[in-house]
Amino acid sequence: MEADLLSATDGRGRLVRLMGCVKNYDWGPPGKESRVARLYACNSGNYVDQEKPYAEFWMGTHDSGPSYVVEGTENGLVNGKGETHKLTLKNWIQNNPSVLGEKVVNKWGTNLPFLFKVLSVAKALSIQAHPDKDLASRLHSELPDVYKDDNHKPEMALALTQFEALCGFISLEELKVIVRTTPEIVEVVGNAKAEQVLNLNEDDGKEEIRLLLQSVFTDIMTVCKDVTAEVLAKLISRLNFEGQARHLTDKEQLILQLEKQYPA
Repeated sequence: MEADLLSATDGRGRLVRLMGCVKNYDWGPPGKESRVARLYACNSGNYVDQEKPYAEFWMGTHDSGPSYVVEGTENGLVNGKGETHKLTLKNWIQNNPSVLGEKVVNKWGTNLPFLFKVLSVAKALSIQAHPDKDLASRLHSELPDVYKDDNHKPEMALALTQFEALCGFISLEELKVIVRTTPEIVEVVGNAKAEQVLNLNEDDGKEEIRLLLQSVFTDIMTVCKDVTAEVLAKLISRLNFEGQARHLTDKEQLILQLEKQYPA
């Protein structure tokens, strides 16, 4: 049933079979506990390693994980042994642009402007900040080994099971509350910079606010591992202790949850 969903028409009313690509990121469930693994096995017929995480199943034309169109003898793509050949979906669309329709081809060319994914999540995913289209194009041009394409990657998700997601950035006032109530952050960035954050207000220039927050973020993200481990240990110990006497905030509970998934 699942494999039947991975089919598309060739423009002449015939269905062609698609083979997707699997990504084994660490946060995926292991083996057949993963819906992605079961979908991948059904689609490709490949063996599922019970010790390996299966996180994402990709269907699209992205060079980092292309889908394939499997065509048999009726399309002339068969070798002398009668075996089926695989052709990337990107190349197949280039050979059959009419399948996308004239309007789509005129706007996007023969490369799909989206990447369809199925995710199986066992642990929290990494945090990502996507650029806008102009910045994405520039980054891809300047650093193609790091930024694999020029897309800005707006995302839309449909949850098939219970799922939690974080999106966007906290407000300046929320940040001030966190600085006031989290001494471990002050220990990393220093009293002077913490005081600067507490004195910020929305009337300050955007550039002034941006530069200060950038500096604070850089301090936190570049602190040495030994200091990170020491400060996190203090934070976790404090939250576990205070959690016995008061109800922790959602953010504090999230910290404890993430620490269990990714111990310092």
